[in-house]
Amino acid sequence: MAKNPGKVEASSVRRKRPAELEADSLKRCGWAAAGGESEGVYHDTEWGVPVSDDRTLYEFLVLEGAQAGLSWRTILDKRAGYAAAFAGFDPVEVAGFDTARTDALMLDTGIVRNRLKILSTVTNARAVLELQTTNGSFSNYLWDFVDGEPVRNRWRTPSEVPATSALSDRLSKDMKRRGFKFVGSTIMYSFMQATGMINDHLVSCFRHAPVAAMKRPKPTKAKRRRAAS
Repeated sequence: MAKNPGKVEASSVRRKRPAELEADSLKRCGWAAAGGESEGVYHDTEWGVPVSDDRTLYEFLVLEGAQAGLSWRTILDKRAGYAAAFAGFDPVEVAGFDTARTDALMLDTGIVRNRLKILSTVTNARAVLELQTTNGSFSNYLWDFVDGEPVRNRWRTPSEVPATSALSDRLSKDMKRRGFKFVGSTIMYSFMQATGMINDHLVSCFRHAPVAAMKRPKPTKAKRRRAAS
């Protein structure tokens, strides 16, 4: 959500809050301060950190799309279930899911059992593979929208943080043109916040300065093979 609110890979397991982050004196973004432990850990360790790995970017695309109409806490609590259901968020494997596989996922209580959302994970995995062919990586495609550098905002109050922007409008429109599903402007703005393309930590938040100092990591080479249909 916009924060104004297989094998399970390391990026897919719930993070533990480091002991040094437990102090009550630390100031956090309002949604994290008001949320539960899972939201706090996510805010303190992941939210806004630039991501270049295609697999992790696909993971966030799946999770942000699944969150539509639901709370982010619900999705975080099901994150391990999503990793198990969708091959550790490997787009190569998910692109090969057939009807029998997606039908079976409708019985999986570890994920949100919405058929359109489930089908979108497969459609989007295939679209990611196309971008790996045309752009070298999904990461290259996404980061080109911000010229390879995070957008570093300096919001002072939660009410200043938008749900969409001209940038998310452009990204959403282009991704829809390429066949992606569940990529509306609000979802994509949240996605950019999550993956560090945008730093929307409030300036009063203890994470704003360290996240603002981060750059896009060097992309890892994307897999080139396709899963068998």
